[in-house]
Amino acid sequence: MTEHVLVVGSGRDLPARVRRAIPGTKTSVICRLEFVAKLRELTEHTRVIAVRHDAPDEEWIALARAAHELDPFTRIATFGETDQDRCAVIGEALGTTTHSPQTVELVHDKHAMRARLRETGVDTTASAVVADLAALKAFVCDHGFPCVVKPVAGSGSAGVAVVRRDSELASAFERASGRYDGVPHAGVLIEQFHEGPQFSVEAFSELGEHQVVSITRKFSDPTTFVELGHVASADLTSNQQEDVGAYVERVLEALDVEFGATHTEIVMTAAGPRVIETHVRMGGDEIPALTFEATGVDLAEFVVRQTVGEKVLPDLRAVLAEDRPSRRSAIWFVAAPAAGVVADVSGLDEARNAAGVTEVELLIRPGSTIGALESSDSRIAYVRAVGDTADEAVAAARKAAAQLEFQLRVRAVSEQTV
Repeated sequence: MTEHVLVVGSGRDLPARVRRAIPGTKTSVICRLEFVAKLRELTEHTRVIAVRHDAPDEEWIALARAAHELDPFTRIATFGETDQDRCAVIGEALGTTTHSPQTVELVHDKHAMRARLRETGVDTTASAVVADLAALKAFVCDHGFPCVVKPVAGSGSAGVAVVRRDSELASAFERASGRYDGVPHAGVLIEQFHEGPQFSVEAFSELGEHQVVSITRKFSDPTTFVELGHVASADLTSNQQEDVGAYVERVLEALDVEFGATHTEIVMTAAGPRVIETHVRMGGDEIPALTFEATGVDLAEFVVRQTVGEKVLPDLRAVLAEDRPSRRSAIWFVAAPAAGVVADVSGLDEARNAAGVTEVELLIRPGSTIGALESSDSRIAYVRAVGDTADEAVAAARKAAAQLEFQLRVRAVSEQTV
């Protein structure tokens, strides 16, 4: 039978890889109007359905159902976070297997996730959705400092603030209440803040069985919590790796995650791992590339193969079991040195020729306006590098990143306060 995959969203290069996975496989796309321009190999799709981002679920379902009746879909998939909820409801309506609407809601709604993890005894971290500053202060009276205040639904560290004293509560509430591109406004969440180093866990699931692929160390800005670097695989003891793996499996089971790549962010506290958030997708920030260089596992390949119906977990585990030289892979991001308009960038050749460097990428171009570090979108460049140890890989990436120089045009302040 010819596979026909309905892709919800743009999917970057993955729809093309899906078509190549099994000869004759077809892809159709349903996505937001503004995503059509991002589609790659546009004319290779059987059809493209474009929908307004604010159209109700019923419209997305009706359009997908009409196409399904003409040319039935055998599978449905989405490869990013945006509109995962649409994929879930379409899949349910068409009887095509994907993540359930409940699982997607639990993953996207951080308050709902916290409540489920408390109910199942996986993680007792206290949290609450607050409507105003008074409710924020009431939570602190009950649970104390430090706490973290952030949007209920969000990504890229947008709107996140760690609060350690009363005087910081008002500004933290205002920050979390803000509007951020691509982040639906669903309210403000406050939760207990856990001290300790942060990690992300890249895992893969199949038929409800979970396999940790790599544990990645995270380095974040201490004020905004925007991620500035990662290294895979992290330096952890065997006992710590086992504790993290068992804990993340319990998180995924509590959220009823059945398949696919997952990216779970945790803190290693004195009492053991505690979850920050989880995602039913591959990690961002080039983490799949770091994972591949460190473990040999191409997460995207296994996502694609699973999308077209293959059972892949045995093959993934076989790659992990291979005897390979120890190598670590790191990425380091560059934040804007000041607000202004980028006039020129230098040092690219020096960075690319530095020892251990595998990639240097600018995230802006001359003429771009840059500003303060508020979210992941505020970062302006990155460097990837490898090393024999995690420390060596991070040091190589940071050293090369320091070679980059940005010339900015800054508007002079002409008004004076008398």
